[in-house]
Amino acid sequence: MGIVNVTPDSFSDGGSFLDPVAACKHGLKLVEEGAGILDIGGESTRPGSESVPLEEELQRVIPVIQGLRRETKVLISIDTNKAPVARAAMDAGADIINDITGLRGDANMAGVAAQFGAGVIIMHMKGTPRTMQDAPAYQDIVSEIGDFFRQSIAVAVSSGIDPMSIALDPGVGFGKTPEHNRQLLAGIGAFAQAGRPILVGASRKSFLGWLAGSTAMEDRFWPGVATTSLCRERGARIFRVHDVKPHHDALRMTEAILNHV
Repeated sequence: MGIVNVTPDSFSDGGSFLDPVAACKHGLKLVEEGAGILDIGGESTRPGSESVPLEEELQRVIPVIQGLRRETKVLISIDTNKAPVARAAMDAGADIINDITGLRGDANMAGVAAQFGAGVIIMHMKGTPRTMQDAPAYQDIVSEIGDFFRQSIAVAVSSGIDPMSIALDPGVGFGKTPEHNRQLLAGIGAFAQAGRPILVGASRKSFLGWLAGSTAMEDRFWPGVATTSLCRERGARIFRVHDVKPHHDALRMTEAILNHV
């Protein structure tokens, strides 16, 4: 899953693809590098970020989705927690709703997903982007997120969402300390018990630098690729990344080794 941030303030590439033409060009480049899904987002969810007004978010993402849909058949995901944005994105040609609130932020989101038969990514987050890093605490992070997934799947299915259309994202970096993120990734295989594909979104996140002993953004790159390979071996199936080619190559190598008879 290649990331296309149509924002001025995302944590690692804010402003780079705010222009719809630039965003579409970037998305098509990610497809050439191996992306099977393009995740389009018009609102930064970095720690401390504020929500974007509805009309502004629509103006950012809809032209990009329309432009990409004309040029490629790969799956398109809309990264939003607003049901009106999700609805407009579906009308524009999107296939998947990627909701950081796990369908809990907007009461109408599950209904939109069910109406369109959309794929749904349910993500775990403690708090909101503005507050999520204010001293998050867990007794057993893997167990607690597993409980969250079971409850969220039940809510989604009761709203008419096909359970086979759901993927689960444990929310690396969303309401978690670096140590929480380490524990979460170490136990990533446990979430596969829910029977749905697991998505990992660790690309360029600060905990990679923490583990590597560096504060430089460029030093998060190879730890991120290593994380993708490890999580694939432990059962994750979707990887939301900024730099598609190296992660794609790492996945192909990992799968070649795992599938060798």
